[in-house]
Amino acid sequence: MTTNPLLPTAHACVPIGDYALIGNARTAALVARDGSIDWWCWPRFDSPAVFCRLLDLQNGGTFQIRPTEHFTTTRAYQDTTNVLVTTFETSQGRARVTDFLPYGTLASGGPETDRPIDSGIIRLVEGLSGEIDLAIRFRPTLDYARDPATVTPDPGGAIVQGQHLTAALRCPVPLEPTKDGSLVGNTRLSAGQKLWLAVTAGTDAASVAQPLNDADLEGLLSRTLASWTRWTSQFEYDGPYRDLVLRSALTLKMLSYEPSGSIIAAPTTSLPEEPGGVRNWDYRYTWIRDSALILEAMEAIGFHDEAVGFFNWLRTVWERHPGNLRIMYGLDGGPVPTEEILGGLTGHCGARPVRVGNAAADQTQLDVLGEVLDAAHFCHIGMAAPNPEYWYVFQTIANQTAARWREPDQGIWEIRGEPRQFLYSKLLCWVALDRAIKLGELQTPRPDLSYWEQEREAIRAAVLSEGFNLTKGAFTQTLNGSALDASALVVPIVGFLPASDWRVLSTIQKIRDELVSGGLVYRYRNGDGLPAGEAAFVICSFWLVDNLALSGQVDEARRAFEHIVGYANDVGLLSEEINPHTGELLGNFPQGFSHLALIRSALHIERAELLGPERHPRTRAERLLEVKHLRRRR
Repeated sequence: MTTNPLLPTAHACVPIGDYALIGNARTAALVARDGSIDWWCWPRFDSPAVFCRLLDLQNGGTFQIRPTEHFTTTRAYQDTTNVLVTTFETSQGRARVTDFLPYGTLASGGPETDRPIDSGIIRLVEGLSGEIDLAIRFRPTLDYARDPATVTPDPGGAIVQGQHLTAALRCPVPLEPTKDGSLVGNTRLSAGQKLWLAVTAGTDAASVAQPLNDADLEGLLSRTLASWTRWTSQFEYDGPYRDLVLRSALTLKMLSYEPSGSIIAAPTTSLPEEPGGVRNWDYRYTWIRDSALILEAMEAIGFHDEAVGFFNWLRTVWERHPGNLRIMYGLDGGPVPTEEILGGLTGHCGARPVRVGNAAADQTQLDVLGEVLDAAHFCHIGMAAPNPEYWYVFQTIANQTAARWREPDQGIWEIRGEPRQFLYSKLLCWVALDRAIKLGELQTPRPDLSYWEQEREAIRAAVLSEGFNLTKGAFTQTLNGSALDASALVVPIVGFLPASDWRVLSTIQKIRDELVSGGLVYRYRNGDGLPAGEAAFVICSFWLVDNLALSGQVDEARRAFEHIVGYANDVGLLSEEINPHTGELLGNFPQGFSHLALIRSALHIERAELLGPERHPRTRAERLLEVKHLRRRR
């Protein structure tokens, strides 16, 4: 009896960093280094999973293509696209697998329409040299393995019938059923041979029964490559680490939900922040904070349409719930599902619980008010006055900030405990009023800004007198507190104080002394109401880079930047956290926060190389204008 090489074993947990992402700005899939698609939700990011081996090695579904004998793998995205190319090499030959979700629009006898390409998964397998034996395993487990689907072999593939979803597999290799509900098959591929495989999904058999021939699939690949290439042609950045910045932009684009303009935090749920730990959250929703910061990063490097799309989405959300801006929403602006635990899944590498939905949606996090108005200022500075429809929203947000900034909240880290007076929240409330004032100065006629000016100064006084601990020599996590928090590094980033200020420099040093391990930065060390145990945070590590650059320590900023990106996986993706002792990527993946932070750090390094240390506080928009002016002069 021979062992099926595709059947998982108890010890075969796939590290988070072994995955690459393919997507089409509607949904996404994770592809392991060994050619296994272990995560795909359809039709949207936040839909139930069709494949979920990512969260349960034994019971989660997968779609595998890999050699039957020992092999090595190399992979990369094709040019400036999100089409993944994986090359397998064995002692007998080489083969290439091209994976993608169709992206773009369909032509219909003339110019392209704006009808999106159907969102299935397409896989092209090509023999490159010699001969190579490949095994295929197809095992969908619908609705997070809760829907007992019927998988029926069909000429040319298979049909999957679940309670609420039907899927079809196109596969030219004969497949046979196994006891676990999989379909498996083997084929020998010679140099020059091609195999096209595809999975499509729909609500009924009729919606997935459309035949796809090789020419159809070839056309989808060509249009997808062209669409991504066309999108990246907007890229305007030519500074340090250009290729890394572009790859991060492409990743962030995959996290956008084009039908509404929203942006998700990450395409996964419940990937642990510590191996076997309980800090496992569902990130497939739109955080106002994350989205605002992402659109700033995208706008800074030329992707204006994403900023417009987000503000249109935000206006729609505001119209539905005027005066009540929540911290996160569903993709279409609706409520986030109630958090629940999926008891039937064992979790990634045994990390439980597995959650869908997110209870943090009900938290108060006042910093989001500042993130929105900072992004608005960033996108509008140097342009015409804000759209009057937006100005009403911004004005209301500023009034809320002025009235509420003294309240405690759960803060940027979504502490699941009693509200506190977090420094970061106060700083961003100051930002909200500062940017609202700047936006108000663009209005005609100029509105009365005195109330906002008065409250802005009150926040400033509170942060300086209660947020900086003289004994500690640092800005602290909370007002009148003593615990360090890496979020204090945003003080110069948002323009509250210049990076040359002694309090900023002292805070940087204290954080480096107490929160840095292996060149990476932890959020904090004090308790937060959950069992201890998490890794260093990627965005915090990039905040340190920003501070080094702004304070003129450019060489050190570059070394720190290159150290962080050295932990990215082979296709340039970063998760939320990194274990500084093992280099393991942890948390949901890939993480929007991490990639926007990479972009912003590269921009800060570029600015520092052009202008030197920052002597006076600047907003992010003002820094970008300075750099653009120098770029033009060059």
